Amino acid sequence: MKLNLQGIADRQKWEEKGYHLPQYDVKKMAEATKANPFWIHFGAGNLFRAFHANVVQGMLDRGELDRGLIVAEGFDPEIIEKMYVPHDNLGIAVTLKSDGTIAKTVVGSVAEAIPLDTSRETSYRRLKEIFQKNSLQMATFTITEKGYSLTDGKGEPLPDAAADFAAGPEKPASYMGKVASLLYARFQAGRLPIAMVSTDNCSHNGDKLYAAVAAFAEKWEKNGKAEAGFAAYIRSEQVSFTWSMIDKITPRPDASVEELLRKDGAEDLDPAVTSKNTYVAPFVNAEETEYLVIEDAFPNGRPELEKGGLMFTNRETVDKVERMKVCTCLNPLHTCLAIFGCLLGYRKISDEMNDPELKKLVEAVGYTEGLPVVTDPGILNPKEFIDRVLKIRIPNPFMPDTPQRIATDTSQKLAIRFGETVKAYAASETLDVDSLKLIPLVFAGWLRYLMAVDDEGNSFQLSPDPFLETVCPYVADWSLDEPGTSAEAETVLRPVLENQKIFGADLYGLGLAEKVCGYFQELSAGKGAVRRTLQKYTG
Repeated sequence: MKLNLQGIADRQKWEEKGYHLPQYDVKKMAEATKANPFWIHFGAGNLFRAFHANVVQGMLDRGELDRGLIVAEGFDPEIIEKMYVPHDNLGIAVTLKSDGTIAKTVVGSVAEAIPLDTSRETSYRRLKEIFQKNSLQMATFTITEKGYSLTDGKGEPLPDAAADFAAGPEKPASYMGKVASLLYARFQAGRLPIAMVSTDNCSHNGDKLYAAVAAFAEKWEKNGKAEAGFAAYIRSEQVSFTWSMIDKITPRPDASVEELLRKDGAEDLDPAVTSKNTYVAPFVNAEETEYLVIEDAFPNGRPELEKGGLMFTNRETVDKVERMKVCTCLNPLHTCLAIFGCLLGYRKISDEMNDPELKKLVEAVGYTEGLPVVTDPGILNPKEFIDRVLKIRIPNPFMPDTPQRIATDTSQKLAIRFGETVKAYAASETLDVDSLKLIPLVFAGWLRYLMAVDDEGNSFQLSPDPFLETVCPYVADWSLDEPGTSAEAETVLRPVLENQKIFGADLYGLGLAEKVCGYFQELSAGKGAVRRTLQKYTG
């Protein structure tokens, strides 16, 4: 069972093993797509293959589309060479369901896979041809938030971006320079309309894409490297930079899934690591749940992608969906489990949902303390969203996610994931911020986590976080063997609790600092104190 067009021609062999194969002629689909492309995607990684390509696959199967999509890879073109070309652009999408069953789909919706590399003249010429087509309606992106950045941590222009600003659109080296160059080709072809749709998991993602592209357009026009009117075209209604909210957990390809596919008889599944250390495989594994909410601004029209499960709405609603997820219904619950999972020695997030105290903790943070001030977007029901998170998504034992991974950069997450709820209580005429019991316990839990000692008194490695050098010294002298008093905790922790960058507000100003210090003292009062404190306040 070889994963290529010749291999899947023996349909019976694959279908007997439970694989869903393309229900359309893959070659004819590819020819039609190449002639009149409507969708190009940037970022050929796991999320694209598990979500975007799989959505199009389903619509092709049902006859709702007659063309597939094209993918370009600019960060690591070896992905194309090592995983797309050898398999005729086919991939296996493995859906890991919470009931223990799996769905195996051979995805054939990718008509072309092209390196985004200006040094490869044939490939780059083809990308320009695609952008010059009247039929092209949308370009989507999953390149991570840093893919849109033109500056380093000090605010200085990145070398590639600075060089591209000066050299112009002919052979840019930076990712965003290449994207701007392709839009310049579309501008020269008659100022053709297009929707530029970031589907990266970051707030106001369309603004990040617009800011980067507009910077190139303005520099090039000012430097005489682009025709007059290019910057105005980027700002015009001919080119939209829509916001979106995406949600689908897609871990790196897992060895246990690979073994399962091998037992079926699937061949040539060996993963590869590129020279840029990208881990790629011919298959992807992901959870069943998925959401993609997109601002409905498509100047050149779009297919009825609602039939594939995507949701289209206005910008305000996209923002509300993002806030609902990040501030209440998913991300805060993940952080609760990350902090206390590390302290209690868990290695899988799903196992934590079998822990009575941790289960009560996230239920209370979500339902009891979060829902009263949740941003309700209308298009999704917050209560039903949390239900799915706590009853299906997090408990899924087949999703290999860890509290240690989720604990990464917690200092950067507390303000948005919990601070917004705290401030909403403080601003409410009907709610009392002092009624919050478990969100302050999570704050205290994070401070206890910074001690890098688990509930059994064993040292553990803190997850990466840019604030560790700043905050860890405040708890460095706190010991489980000689726990201090609540008042002593307050003396030590005051500079941290006043830090609005961490918590989103001054916890003293909100009257929560004393409560957090009291919880911290209890959580650090010897071995087993974390478990005892959780039992006390979640019981």
